[in-house]
Amino acid sequence: MKRIFIDPAKCDGCKNCSLACMESHRQDGGAGIYTLDLLDPRNQSRNRIFSDGKGGYSPVFCRHCDIPDCAGACMSGALHKNMENGLVEYDAERCAACYMCVMSCRYGVPAISPDRKRIIKCDFCAHLEEGPACVRACPKKAIEVREV
Repeated sequence: MKRIFIDPAKCDGCKNCSLACMESHRQDGGAGIYTLDLLDPRNQSRNRIFSDGKGGYSPVFCRHCDIPDCAGACMSGALHKNMENGLVEYDAERCAACYMCVMSCRYGVPAISPDRKRIIKCDFCAHLEEGPACVRACPKKAIEVREV
């Protein structure tokens, strides 16, 4: 199974990972990072970078936990652990928009969508052959995919 690993010591807060995520999942039909509307709430990143207040940064990414609190709290079964690939997968069609996953995630990863009818969560860029866009976009190599 593959997982994203982050080395916060290498992160300089550039947010290239967030922009790459937004571009990879954009909903406005555009193409290219230069046409990405950063103010459009539909173009929401699935990861976040916070300043630690001491000159460093704390990247927050879905860890696709072995025993995911978000999936355990999901009453509709919209979130589930895929034991074959190790990812916590989300089915928007089954989502009841109760946000129990948002409240249960110890890392604060799932976010409420702008239309408040679903959640926004890392899907490991399953739609991209080359893997997660955030990993490829990091100039400091603070984010990497490893087999576990």
